[in-house]
Amino acid sequence: MLKIQLHTIFIVLFLVSTQLGAQAYGASLESNAELSIPGPRNCFWQRGPFGADPYINVAYPDANVYYWGAGFTTPPGARLELVGDYPASRYMSFASYNERGRPMDSLPDFLIHPESGLNPFESGSTRFAANGGYRVEIVGQARETERGIGSRQSTGDNNRLFTPPYGKGKQQSILYRIYLPDTGTAPTGGVALPQPRLHLKDGRVLDNEAACKALRTSQLALLTSDAMGIKTEVYRSLINQPDKPDTWPAKNPASWHIQLDRKSLLGIYTGEINEDARRSTGGFFPNPDNFYIRTIVNRRHGPVFLVRAKAPTTPHTASGDKSMGDGDLRYWSICSNQSFVNTRVNDCLYDEELPRDPLGYFTVVVSRPEDRPRNANLGCGIGWLPMAADGDGMFDDDVSIVQIRHMLPAENFAHSIDRIETQDQIEKVMGDYMPRTRYLQTNQVEAFFPCMGK
Repeated sequence: MLKIQLHTIFIVLFLVSTQLGAQAYGASLESNAELSIPGPRNCFWQRGPFGADPYINVAYPDANVYYWGAGFTTPPGARLELVGDYPASRYMSFASYNERGRPMDSLPDFLIHPESGLNPFESGSTRFAANGGYRVEIVGQARETERGIGSRQSTGDNNRLFTPPYGKGKQQSILYRIYLPDTGTAPTGGVALPQPRLHLKDGRVLDNEAACKALRTSQLALLTSDAMGIKTEVYRSLINQPDKPDTWPAKNPASWHIQLDRKSLLGIYTGEINEDARRSTGGFFPNPDNFYIRTIVNRRHGPVFLVRAKAPTTPHTASGDKSMGDGDLRYWSICSNQSFVNTRVNDCLYDEELPRDPLGYFTVVVSRPEDRPRNANLGCGIGWLPMAADGDGMFDDDVSIVQIRHMLPAENFAHSIDRIETQDQIEKVMGDYMPRTRYLQTNQVEAFFPCMGK
C-alpha cells in the first residue's frame, strides 16, 4: 500500500512537533511561541499530548486521558529501553502500532514490574509507595503469537513491548497513555515522561537527547491516509447511499455496534460486518485494553438523545486514594464525538463523575448547549454531553457519535463489552448494562426527570 504523508492538518501537526523536538535540542522557538501545542513533551515523545481541546484532538481520544506518540528507528544491533516512574493515575500503558494505526502489541501497567518496591496499579497496592520506577524493553520485531488482551488476567512478556518496524525507513511507532491523572497532576500524573536509553552495538549507552538523536525521533510519521480518519470522499459516499433516509444510519431507538476491523467500522453505514474480525482493531490507534460500543446519533430524531443503563463499578482514584481499589472494570466512560473523518471528541464523562440512582443506574443526555435540559446536571442526577455546533464536522450539523468504552474487566464481571463476540450478542451479554436510548424534546426531559429537592 502506498504510504503518503497525511493531509494539511497532520503535516502542520508534525512540523510543529519537529519544531518542538528541535527545542529539546536547544533551539529557540520564542518567535513561534503562539504555534506551540499545550502540554509537556520531551525529545522522544514529540507528538502530543493527544486529548480533548486544547490538546491535539484526533483519533477519538477520551477527554480524561492523555496520549503521547513517538516515531523512531532503532539502529541495527542496538537495544532500546524506556525508563520512567509510575504516574498517579487510574491506568497507564504503552502500545505499538503499524502505519495504518492498527495495534501491534500492548503493555498495560500490571505487566510493567518495578525495579523495586510495589506496582501501584495492582489491586490493593499502596499507590504512593516508594518504588524504583520501571524499565520497558522495546523489541524491534512482531510477536510470534498475539497476546491475550483486554483482561487483567492477560498473560504476556513483563516489561517488553514488541514494536515491529514498517516502511522503507524502518519506522517504529509507540503511544504512551495515562488515563485519569489524579486531581492536580494532569497531564503526566505528576511524573516526568519516560526517557529513552539506547544500548548501542559497540557497548555505548546513550540517554535522553543523545539517544533521541540516534533514534531519529524527529522524523516525519509515515502513515497511510486513513490511519487517523477515513477519507472525506469515502465518508461522503457512506452518508449519501441511495434509498436510505436522511438520518441514516442513526435509528430510533439507537443501534449499537461493537468495534471490529476497519471494514466493520464502515459497516455501521454499509451493513457489511466481518463477524470473524479480531475486536478493537478497527478504530484509529485504539487502546487494546479497551472494548467499545458506539452508535450514530442524529438530532433530526429529536434534539436530546438520552442514554440510560446500569453503571459498572470501578476503583476511585481521581481524589488521590492511597490504595488501588477494585471493581467490575478498571475504567469506563461515555463520550460524544464527531465523524470518522476528523475523529474529534466533544467531551466525555468518566465513571467517577457519573451520578447513579439508588439502583445503580446512570442517565446521560446528549444535546447542543442551547437544547440542554435545565435538570441535566450532576446535582439532579443527570449527566450531560455536548453535540458540536457543526455536528459531524464535515457535512451534517445534526450528526454525532456516542461511544462507550470498557477497560480491563474483572474475571467475574460477565457483562463487559469484551465478552461480546458478535453483534447479535450485545443485549444478551450486557443485560442491565446495555444502554437504552430515547430521543426527546428538552421540555420532556425536564418533565420526565424531576429534580426533587434540588
